[in-house]
Amino acid sequence: MKFISWNIDSLNAALTGASPRAALSRDVLHTIADENADIIALQETKLPEKGMNKKQAAALDEYFPDYEIAWISSREPARKGYAGTMALYKKGLSVQADYPSIQAPDTMDWEGRLITLELPDFYFNLVYTPNAGDGLRRLAERQIWDKKYADYLSSLDRTKPVISCGDYNVAHKEIDLAHPANNHMSAGFTDEEREGFTHLLESGFTDTFRYIHGDVAGVYSWWAQRVKTSKINNSGWRIDYFLVSDRISEKIRRSEMLDSGPRQDHAPLVLEMDF
Repeated sequence: MKFISWNIDSLNAALTGASPRAALSRDVLHTIADENADIIALQETKLPEKGMNKKQAAALDEYFPDYEIAWISSREPARKGYAGTMALYKKGLSVQADYPSIQAPDTMDWEGRLITLELPDFYFNLVYTPNAGDGLRRLAERQIWDKKYADYLSSLDRTKPVISCGDYNVAHKEIDLAHPANNHMSAGFTDEEREGFTHLLESGFTDTFRYIHGDVAGVYSWWAQRVKTSKINNSGWRIDYFLVSDRISEKIRRSEMLDSGPRQDHAPLVLEMDF
């Protein structure tokens, strides 16, 4: 089976926007559609609480006509039009969708950050992990989230194997970003966030990219939009992941980033498993 994960940074902008960036986003959507994945996970959809309007739904259907959709958006008391996730899965798959609460702090459980699909042989979880924020203002809450999320994935794993993906907002090791020395106090590379991700992996999960590629350096999934030359110079971070339960790691056949062209921000990830 094939799976794709992408932080789209506004589904509406990608589908119906008129800016040059929107055109680049649509090029990425074409790339994703050509992969013909079984399940596609989108993060940071930024949709309103009621979801897509008719124009947006029709535009999405042009790319993915053979898919069912599960989605959740940010809702009160969280900010509107913030975060949000969506899963698209091939029609004919036996899927039960869940939108779990993990008893996270602040408004994190209302921000539309988690979807779990239950299939006959495994769970598929997608996540948009909260960012620690400017000045690390949300770092303490982020640490609680990391523990709660690891506990949640472990609870799924006790029932059946798990495939999990998304924007985890953390570069795990120094080889996962271009300039580690300058970023030890930056959101996404603090010791606390890295320790949280280590704890998650030690709970019984495999980083599929590292499983396939070992300690290769210079391969990233995100390049800052604020720095115009970040992608040209490959000054990036690997903060997006596909994880699987350790006991199915031998089924991993492909795990890599898809080419997102000149578009800065996140690149899509693809995972292939031999079931």
